[in-house]
Amino acid sequence: MNKEIFIGIDLGGTNVRVGAVTPEGEVLASQDNPLEARLGPQAGVEKISSLITRVTQQAGGRLQAIGIGSSGPVDRDLGAIQNPYTLPTWENVDIVGMLRDKFHVPATIENDADAAALGESWMGAGRGLPRLIMVTVGTGVGTAFIQNGLIYRGAGGVHCEGGHMILDPSGPECYCGAKGCWESLASGTAVGAFAREQATLHPTLMTELAEGDLQRIDAAIAAEAARRGDPLARGIFDQAADYIGLGLVNLILLFLPECIVLTGGVMRSFDLLEARIRAVIGRHNIMVPADRVALRLAGLGQQAGMIGAARAAMLHVDEKS
Repeated sequence: MNKEIFIGIDLGGTNVRVGAVTPEGEVLASQDNPLEARLGPQAGVEKISSLITRVTQQAGGRLQAIGIGSSGPVDRDLGAIQNPYTLPTWENVDIVGMLRDKFHVPATIENDADAAALGESWMGAGRGLPRLIMVTVGTGVGTAFIQNGLIYRGAGGVHCEGGHMILDPSGPECYCGAKGCWESLASGTAVGAFAREQATLHPTLMTELAEGDLQRIDAAIAAEAARRGDPLARGIFDQAADYIGLGLVNLILLFLPECIVLTGGVMRSFDLLEARIRAVIGRHNIMVPADRVALRLAGLGQQAGMIGAARAAMLHVDEKS
């Protein structure tokens, strides 16, 4: 075959996924393994290097460049992972330099949310659209912005953190230092915390599903209870939908994309959220045509970050040529 291939690396706190991708977006080979970040960056980079070698051989192509989508924060200019909460011991690791020197090809790094959005824009739910926002609602709330097939960057190239815009100044405290930011109100973590709080006050199916252990109640248990008709759990998801909708309204008013792509663990319960989210957006259709913004679930699944990282490698090569 001997096609040109670009390596995409999706580097998370638990697992690393590596794939060989063609310039046309075809994944020729991919593998993932537990990262075991606690063993340190040297062991981690050796594991990643082994996966790169393996998928390159399986793909049978000519390696052109390497792209990394990593838990943040990252420094694109230095090619380094900085002080990641999800990657203990990986502070200020020059992963780009290490992989570039080992494989003798260009390498680049992106925030993992930006990489996933780039993948969805290129080959997924936002394919062919000039403006896209990707919103991940999971443990936290992450945002990424794509314009004309490129990642929109803030001042100094810094990743924009839409998940920490303030929706309710009297709301719960967030680790970011603010009260009532989007993440503290709408994330899976927030939904789980509110569900546990309500379960201590009211009878609910959630307690039964958690086998009486209130500390086991999380967003997934709340979703299951809501689907079974539990009114308390249903109300919790209605509140989450209202907050998700308000956050999306703010993004629409500021950016007015053709499409918002939704992903993350909470979006597995989109059936419980969709109608109310759309109703919230519909109430803000005066200043901008908010109802023209398509809401779509991500189309690439767990491969979005890997494919997007490979695309970032392609764009990096284009920039340097």
